[in-house]
Amino acid sequence: MSGNPRWRNGSPWRDPDILHVLVVGAPATLLSAGLVYLWFLRRTWSVARGAGRDPGDARSVIVFGKQLRDGRPDAEFRCRLRHALRLLRAHPQLPLLLTGGHSDGPEHPSEAEAARRWLLRRMPEAAPRLHIEQRSRDTVDNLREVRALLPPGPVALLSNRYHLARCQALARSLDIDARVCAAEPALRLSAATCNRLVLEAGYHTLFVVGSAWARLIGHRRMLSRVR
Repeated sequence: MSGNPRWRNGSPWRDPDILHVLVVGAPATLLSAGLVYLWFLRRTWSVARGAGRDPGDARSVIVFGKQLRDGRPDAEFRCRLRHALRLLRAHPQLPLLLTGGHSDGPEHPSEAEAARRWLLRRMPEAAPRLHIEQRSRDTVDNLREVRALLPPGPVALLSNRYHLARCQALARSLDIDARVCAAEPALRLSAATCNRLVLEAGYHTLFVVGSAWARLIGHRRMLSRVR
């Protein structure tokens, strides 16, 4: 069985940069009695709860991909796409940048292509406004790869609420002028949502601690992944 193409060497646990960040980030969290993690958990919750759904003054929208299931968007991905469709209809000049590589194997479309097909089935006339990026493997890759496609001006980051705080932090690390744009009308707490928030806070913690550590030691390869 082949590894997930999102990660170097097929798995996050074989990626030396991911392991390096874990070795640094886990002790930092423990030594702070968990306060570092709790701060990021609060931040993740606050952004998830307070995010708006309108792109505001954004000149474009990035729609984040999500791993497909048998070549199709899952429920959370479809939630992102339904709101993307609303934005296409409400803002006739707004371009959408659909991101995501081949997360479900080479026999299936990329996440970005699956999103494009889903939107075009419902709004064929939107084709000229849909742009795809299908080389990325994860959220930071989504942003780094799509950065060259962005028109001048601010951009809206469209994803599920639990995901938005980390998206915003990653965009800032890449000097992207970004606003968050929530897929769901409101944050509805459930066991699954709470699990997502807890995991996202962990990813956010490791990203910030790992980035700071990479800058401190001048680790060029690690820094290149967030620039």
